[in-house]
Amino acid sequence: MIEDRIQKIEARLKESPNIPEPARAELLKLLAALKDEVGTLAKSHAEDARSIARFVDASAHEATRTEKKPKLIEASLNGLTASVEAIEASHPKLAEVVNQIAVVLSNMGL
Repeated sequence: MIEDRIQKIEARLKESPNIPEPARAELLKLLAALKDEVGTLAKSHAEDARSIARFVDASAHEATRTEKKPKLIEASLNGLTASVEAIEASHPKLAEVVNQIAVVLSNMGL
């Protein structure tokens, strides 16, 4: 389920004309790392893994929209960051990947 969601996010990022190529490449690289980390997390913290995947999905959706909605962008990025706070100590690599995703999206003006 989580892997399917991440694959859909990857497809959306690949197809979106609204993401500059350097950001797209970086996001796709980070999604590959996220897939590995969330897969590990899902074994011990399934609900947390699903939340992270959903917030990444929401953030990707906002990043690929033609008409940007600042409040929705902010909410998705805040949710993404908050989704890893509880597991940051036990899964620092996952927290790092999620934070890097948020930085790339922020650097795109989101």
